[in-house]
Amino acid sequence: MGYSGRYHATSLIAVFLALAIGMVIGAALGGDTIDDTRKDLERSLTGNLEDARERADELNGELARAEEFGSRVYPILARNQLQGQRIGVVALGGLPGDVSDSIEEALAPTGGRLVGVGVVREPVDLQALGDDLSKTRFADVAGDPDTQTEFGVGVGRQLVLGGTLLERVRSRLFSRASGNFGGLDAVIVVRDQPGDMGPLQRSTAGRIESGLTEGITATRAPAVGVESSGSDDSSVSFFQGNDLSSVDNVDLVAGQLATVFALLGAEGSFGVKGSADRLLPDLLAPRQP
Repeated sequence: MGYSGRYHATSLIAVFLALAIGMVIGAALGGDTIDDTRKDLERSLTGNLEDARERADELNGELARAEEFGSRVYPILARNQLQGQRIGVVALGGLPGDVSDSIEEALAPTGGRLVGVGVVREPVDLQALGDDLSKTRFADVAGDPDTQTEFGVGVGRQLVLGGTLLERVRSRLFSRASGNFGGLDAVIVVRDQPGDMGPLQRSTAGRIESGLTEGITATRAPAVGVESSGSDDSSVSFFQGNDLSSVDNVDLVAGQLATVFALLGAEGSFGVKGSADRLLPDLLAPRQP
């Protein structure tokens, strides 16, 4: 629905802009001929405005019907596709409520279980992490950029496989977390960096984020980065640069289906934005119930 709304707004802006130009020309030149021309232009533009409104209403109706159809078909296509699988969500910086809800909707008919959700704290509290890691090989995490990356890799691996490093830093690393990590079959990554971080904080967060995704992908567990179609700041380039499949419209039925098949191993950038390769991956053979 975001796209039909933008189409509507763009049409209105264009019409009003043309109308304003016509009025300015008429006021500047004056005369009966110009005045008649201006009135004709106003009538024409008014007709165009009505046409644009009708077309926008048609598009809204078509989109609503498409979404209704997709909502009815989706449970059939996704049913039991992830049966018995343990899924984790790792959110970098924040986890918007609409994205969280969309992920749960996507997984609902699949038979997969969302067993762990963790929101990585940003900006990163390096001093606190250093205290927790004082007797480990990551003791200098507060001052060494390479150690920050290595730390991220180690944690990323243990998010999937489990381990003592993750348990040691869990309360410092996550601003909030629920469930349990380790023994995951697939991972969903969300990225929503706080806008008020300074350059140094952003650089530190970036190193740990890249390390985390490297560690996750090193386990060979399928992983996909997701965002909503209306995200102001897209993270698709980050997902692509860190070897993650991506879905840029997880709030839409097509994006939810793409997410499920990416969790089954489909690779690529899926969605409706310019960075997407295509709308959907090739549909894999459905799992038997």
